[in-house]
Amino acid sequence: MKLHNLILLFILFWFNLSFSCDCPPHERETMVSKGLKNAQIVFYGELIKIDTVSSTYSFRIIELFKGDYKYSIINGKSRNNNCEIFPFKKDLWIVYGGFNKDNTISISYCLPSQTIEIPPGFLPPIPLFTSSERRTTKIDSLSNEIDNLKIRNETISNWFYQLEQLRAYKSSQNKIPENKKNTFYDKALIISLIINTLLFSTLIFITVTKRFSSNKQISE
Repeated sequence: MKLHNLILLFILFWFNLSFSCDCPPHERETMVSKGLKNAQIVFYGELIKIDTVSSTYSFRIIELFKGDYKYSIINGKSRNNNCEIFPFKKDLWIVYGGFNKDNTISISYCLPSQTIEIPPGFLPPIPLFTSSERRTTKIDSLSNEIDNLKIRNETISNWFYQLEQLRAYKSSQNKIPENKKNTFYDKALIISLIINTLLFSTLIFITVTKRFSSNKQISE
């Protein structure tokens, strides 16, 4: 998709959002923790299918961070909610989603889903608006390009920041805390000692019984 077409789509989506959905801005320091808290499923994946007629789409999950989902492909469906994102660009995505009743997902503007080109919350490039009383100058165009470059750089930075934070979260969920490990090992050691004691006691009992039987037979 050409850059100017992508910008146009951004602007259309943004204006639709600005008049119909009130979402707080995504703060870098808290967006991952809030996203994990409010989403039912969080993953890094590739958008592989878009159907604008049926308002459906499909992702191939590359890395799952939150949610009980065992398949590599997950389908999404638009519910015609004004706060809902319909992913329109086939790309790699970080997705914070919620499950619909039919086990498809939906994606909200209020969660920090993004691509490496589209910022969390779908903030579009800044369009160049000037007064009708004067012509657009090179300085206007340059200033606009600088603002959009800042957005692109911040978007890329947020992309890698989110992946790093989500992978750290996943790693922390897979680790058993040290105190729980110690408790587990202590219990295992105690159980092992009890079993060994019982086995040793049983062995002694069998040995003593056999010797008693042998002595009794000899005496007779």
